[in-house]
Amino acid sequence: MTNKPNSRMNQYILQYLNSIYPLSPELESFLVDKIKSCSFEKNEIISKSGEICNRLYLIKKGMVRGYFISDSTEITTWIDTENELFTSITGFFRNQKTEEYIQSLEITLCDYLENDDYKYCLEHFPEMQQINRIMMEEYYIMAEHRVYLARIPNASKRLEFFIQHMKPQILDRIPKKHLASYLAIRPETLSRLTKDMN
Repeated sequence: MTNKPNSRMNQYILQYLNSIYPLSPELESFLVDKIKSCSFEKNEIISKSGEICNRLYLIKKGMVRGYFISDSTEITTWIDTENELFTSITGFFRNQKTEEYIQSLEITLCDYLENDDYKYCLEHFPEMQQINRIMMEEYYIMAEHRVYLARIPNASKRLEFFIQHMKPQILDRIPKKHLASYLAIRPETLSRLTKDMN
């Protein structure tokens, strides 16, 4: 990870949060001092299993996945791209060691907020509570989609659901082995299905 100087020009996350709910000048001033920027190289491990991830990241540019390892096999559980937040849920919100890995799939630029600063915002700025509520609603909707996806028994219909309800705009950017893992289908099956779509 490469950290960048804390500059107001780098506070991409301020625009993002303001688009969710208007920030007070006081909260904006606090965030300007606390938000940091960083970058990750392609395929860089951001967080490992057994670590506590205490940062909430917003992707400005790039792509990130979460995965766990079962019997030496990497199983992708989520994929995030521009204007999406990511962290280890158990690490960030429960201060517990995570079982998942987080990895950048492209050169990825982020803004991030440390857990202590995030909690301070929730305790001292009412608008941050509103932002948190709205973000949690969005997270649960995405989690619901992932649950639906996992329950669809047919590989073709899982791909179709992904395209219709999730992230069709990044279909060509995701490495096929990771997309196949995410959809719980064999890479050769994914290759055949995507060829049939063209």
